[in-house]
Amino acid sequence: MTKRSPFRYFKTSPEIIRLAIMMYIRFPLSLRNVEDLLHERGIDISHETVRFWWRRFGPMFAAEIRKRRIQSMRSSLWQWHLDEVFVKINGEQHYLWRAVDHEGEVLESFVTKKRDKKAALKFLRKALRKHGRPEVIVTDRLRSYGAALRDIGTAARQVCGRWLNNRAENSHLPFRRRERAILRFRQMRSLQQFTAIHASVYNHFNTERSLSSRTIFKLNRAAALSEWRGLLAA
Repeated sequence: MTKRSPFRYFKTSPEIIRLAIMMYIRFPLSLRNVEDLLHERGIDISHETVRFWWRRFGPMFAAEIRKRRIQSMRSSLWQWHLDEVFVKINGEQHYLWRAVDHEGEVLESFVTKKRDKKAALKFLRKALRKHGRPEVIVTDRLRSYGAALRDIGTAARQVCGRWLNNRAENSHLPFRRRERAILRFRQMRSLQQFTAIHASVYNHFNTERSLSSRTIFKLNRAAALSEWRGLLAA
């Protein structure tokens, strides 16, 4: 049975929709920036159209990326880095819990209003249910991690150190750039949705250019872009 295209009711070509969504999620651009860049290419659309596209197709792209990468993420069971990002939503402090593996792969993102044991427990259970139990869990000295890990039974795998969690700290930078570009988030739900989609797209295009030669980097980048263009293909 032929798979039905999710773009079948749209007049705009799938290539333009994929390009607009990639530009908005992958790069620190606002909706109006994407509108202007597409206009320079002769594509006349509204920034609200870009908003509709990424909300409609962004979760689909993220789900297909995760499905294709599930086999290549087995190495994530070696070591995790856990950290929180402070995010203001309408003047109220929220916390974005993030789990990153030793290769910089963003495994899980979870938004909460508090930074206590209950919130840490929800985040850890969600991450462990999806990805399994790693051999080492690197955290900062927040006591919520230790209390939650004791409840789960993985306290012996926790490691704390002054610079050991730099992998997680560096992985926050792309999110911070996106937060500044869109002038912060307005709702907790929109933050959770965006971080989940952004993490999948970031993982897809993250080729660790500092660890490979220019030739290998160009090949990996071309392969990632080619795979992106084939997402949700009928």
